[in-house]
Amino acid sequence: MRKALIVIPTYNEKGNIKSLIEEVFSVTKNLEIWSIEILIVDSHSPDGTAKIIKEIQKKYKEKIHLLETEKEGLGKAYFKGFEYALEKIKPYVIFEMDADWSHLPKYIPEFLKKIEEGADFVIGSRYTKGGSIPKNWGLDRKFFSILGNQVIRWGFMKPKITDWTSGYRAIKSWIIKDNLPSMKNRSGYVFQVAMLDKAIKKGAVIKQVPIHFKNRKEGESKINSLKYSIQTFSYVLTHSSFIKFVIVGFIGFIIDFSISFLLIEKANFPKNKYWLANTISGEIAIVSNFILNNFWSFSHKKIDNNLFTYLTKFLKFNLISAGSVIIQSLGVQIFTNIIGPQYWIAYKIGIIMFVIIPYSYVLYNKFIWKKK
Repeated sequence: MRKALIVIPTYNEKGNIKSLIEEVFSVTKNLEIWSIEILIVDSHSPDGTAKIIKEIQKKYKEKIHLLETEKEGLGKAYFKGFEYALEKIKPYVIFEMDADWSHLPKYIPEFLKKIEEGADFVIGSRYTKGGSIPKNWGLDRKFFSILGNQVIRWGFMKPKITDWTSGYRAIKSWIIKDNLPSMKNRSGYVFQVAMLDKAIKKGAVIKQVPIHFKNRKEGESKINSLKYSIQTFSYVLTHSSFIKFVIVGFIGFIIDFSISFLLIEKANFPKNKYWLANTISGEIAIVSNFILNNFWSFSHKKIDNNLFTYLTKFLKFNLISAGSVIIQSLGVQIFTNIIGPQYWIAYKIGIIMFVIIPYSYVLYNKFIWKKK
């Protein structure tokens, strides 16, 4: 039997926790290859949540674990719960699950089926086909949740993952073990986003299960949407390979433009040598982009420290960059012929933003900085 542990952080959840635990064991009682246990991480709830758990333990004995901690937020609760789970319980899979019935236990078998089929990390998605959020959510919560997930999806250039902030997940223990030391100071949604980001960078297989997210049955929500959204966007801006890639591209543009300007305007290159000036400036920008991307944008999968490998990858990088130049040149010429030359700057900017950047990012990931 494989052990699956469901980690449930609680704070003042006496009205929900008993019925939730009963339902978890009810929907999982017929699983053939899984042994289900629950770890409650209670932040010294003043309403007596821990007392209720201790009563339930008499019925389920070793299947219910209780860890009492200080009230330090969701991220800290999960960190301490995961740490305890890896050291004391040693499960094969660890679930994240809310205590307020917003995550329905009936989906647990579907999560485990995805694990059996080879997934390392399964997300309960509200924003994939078959999933949903409550219709009576306030406009502010809908705005922060829906828009936030779109920003994260495209900020990381992982559009197939539709729900980055979902707190209903099943994760193989090796992922948590590998990444937990760097998660100590992560809070709220940032904890969720960072754990998923790090799992992807480790090469984990990610799958999704559509879920219907429900409003809590009892108690009050502890969500501060604005605070967590700001923290989450800050994480994306500082950890997204794609955003770093765009910044590196802008630096390359400045280098290219500056050197070509110096050679043409200050060094007085003749008109018949402008191509040479642009070739020199372009190649220096390419070298800059290659180095910065390797040691910053794609530092989690940087090229092995081997001269032959470096040279081979650099030649491929040059080839892809040459393709970008050809696409840009042809695109500008086509639009100029069809619409007219007066908007050539707009054509150039549009092609760079919507064609060159995605084209380069995808090919660099596929041929230069592959997953290790």
